[in-house]
Amino acid sequence: MKYRNNKHFSYLIRLMCLAVLILALPSCEEGEDSYVGNWVNLGDFEGVTRSDAVSFVIQDKAYIATGYQGDDDERLNDLWEYDPEKDTWTQKADFPGVARNAAVAFGTSSCGYVGTGYDGEDELSDFWEYNPQTDSWRQIDDFPGTPRYAAIAFSIDDKGYVGTGYDENFLKDFWEYDPATEQWTQRSSVGGSKRRDAVAFVIDGLGYVCTGTNNGSYESDFWTYEPATDTWTELRHIENRTDDSFDDEYTSIVGSGGVVFVADEKAYLVTQSNYVWEYDPDYDLWEQRTDFEGSNRAEFVAFTLDNTGYVGLGRNGSSYYDDVWRFDPADYYEEFD
Repeated sequence: MKYRNNKHFSYLIRLMCLAVLILALPSCEEGEDSYVGNWVNLGDFEGVTRSDAVSFVIQDKAYIATGYQGDDDERLNDLWEYDPEKDTWTQKADFPGVARNAAVAFGTSSCGYVGTGYDGEDELSDFWEYNPQTDSWRQIDDFPGTPRYAAIAFSIDDKGYVGTGYDENFLKDFWEYDPATEQWTQRSSVGGSKRRDAVAFVIDGLGYVCTGTNNGSYESDFWTYEPATDTWTELRHIENRTDDSFDDEYTSIVGSGGVVFVADEKAYLVTQSNYVWEYDPDYDLWEQRTDFEGSNRAEFVAFTLDNTGYVGLGRNGSSYYDDVWRFDPADYYEEFD
């Protein structure tokens, strides 16, 4: 068949290509968003429901400890190990410090560390080391800053970092713990505002801190930490505050009490309202991903194993949770799989 002119032929070719492209796109059922990333419900954590627990990772296993069980107005000191290969939870030696919530934790290549927090009457500063090889705890030197809760913690190159939080005042001081020397050293304070209930994460040897509250306001500044030079560098704010288009959709990143995990050198922030935001450090940009599929919640936990993010526990008002979810950032959304 011959066409009378090339313009007609070119138009038909474009229509055919458009049809192929539409057919290749993933379909979306009514009510389903089109963001990338898929949540899978792994079932229940085997300990009691709780909020305000801590989590840390040692090599290929994750650990959850402490927390608050609101039904019985009880603070907890149990420790649980998660094995992703077997998808099993195993109870380990109880945390020997006073039961607490709103503590911090970090893991190194060989041990986990838990400290600070609130016992129902006082802010705390004691710190403890967990050895998974012997399933045992030992107390290390107290955190040298003021006793506090709702702080942040992370680890870089087998050193732990703890800072910010609340001791009846908002805080921004920042401390390094070196397990090799068993010494705490004060480092440069976190850039920008004081804060509590912030999130912190590590990508490619740099620490990042954002969100949280200070004097009744959500903080929108965003900072990265370089351990080698002990310096903080400000990044773009996490709200729409410029005339450029990159932050036009930044409507739900700010807040407090969210959680974060890292996969494929990107961070994933899960807010109390179930929004999920992906941070790409190469471009200093945030992009929304598929909403967290569990119930809205506060005071939950997150961790990363084998480049996969896990989120669970927490509370919504007087309801306390023990469900755990896995997130694959590369998959398309599939409802309740």
